[in-house]
Amino acid sequence: MRVAFFGTSDFSVAVLAKLVRFHEVIAIVSQPNRLKDRKNRLIPTPASLFAEKNNIPVFQFERVKSGVNELKAIGADIFVTAAYGQILSKEILDIPPYGVINVHASLLPSYRGSSPIQSAILNGDDVTGVSIMKTNEGMDTGDVLLSQEVAIGEMTAGELSEKLAEKGGDLLIETLKRIGDGTIEPVKQDEKRASHCKKILSGDEKLDLSLNARDIYNKIRAFNPTPIAYTTLNGERLKVLSATLSEGDGDAGEVIFCDKAHGLIVACGKGALRLNAVQPASKKVMSDLEFINGKKIKVGDHLGK
Repeated sequence: MRVAFFGTSDFSVAVLAKLVRFHEVIAIVSQPNRLKDRKNRLIPTPASLFAEKNNIPVFQFERVKSGVNELKAIGADIFVTAAYGQILSKEILDIPPYGVINVHASLLPSYRGSSPIQSAILNGDDVTGVSIMKTNEGMDTGDVLLSQEVAIGEMTAGELSEKLAEKGGDLLIETLKRIGDGTIEPVKQDEKRASHCKKILSGDEKLDLSLNARDIYNKIRAFNPTPIAYTTLNGERLKVLSATLSEGDGDAGEVIFCDKAHGLIVACGKGALRLNAVQPASKKVMSDLEFINGKKIKVGDHLGK
């Protein structure tokens, strides 16, 4: 099939890399480049960078609805979206003969919305998955074409995203084959089982150490690799990249162990956590043992104050 692919992120690129092996990707549509480096230069989105490296035409509409004429002109059989970041209007959905399908990182109708991977980890789910759905004008409400479960285990959001993108790419290829063969059987979503997840906002990554250790541990995993969970020490931000559940009692946020034998262990509202990898303000990422050696921190100190 002649495919126009809509995507922006690393998740998108992982799906796209598999798609180009089996189908003719005639155009890539990505969000505009918005992030800047330290020299204030725009950083290409992962999808636009992939397009450049693979000599595929790329469109980066500020508002995708402004690109209707360009999208009609490319002559795609089908549009595929994966973590694109803009809602497609009915006018755009009606362009390709085979319609629009989306690779969504959840088992729909669970976790409709923009943060399904983080939300599954935050909620302590054991299993999530990936769904290929027929895109309509709603928010992830279209018929499900295929889906597959993925066990979460102790993965971070970054690790789980890679796994889901891999499975999503395989599932997409199978879906396109069945669409071409006319053997796909869409399944309507059960609205009674639907759940929604919100966009991750600035400030959501701050840890509340009065919660139980398991919930804090899940949040640390959910916000790795971005935006990275953090607490504070002596008024300065301390990012926490990884942790493990531990034992010990103390006031919430109290350092209860701080030595080579135990590492850096902090009491929570219930239970405790060892902070395995941290990043102090304006410093590199380091292990807890490196942090203990280079920082004046001791048993009885409190994080989060």
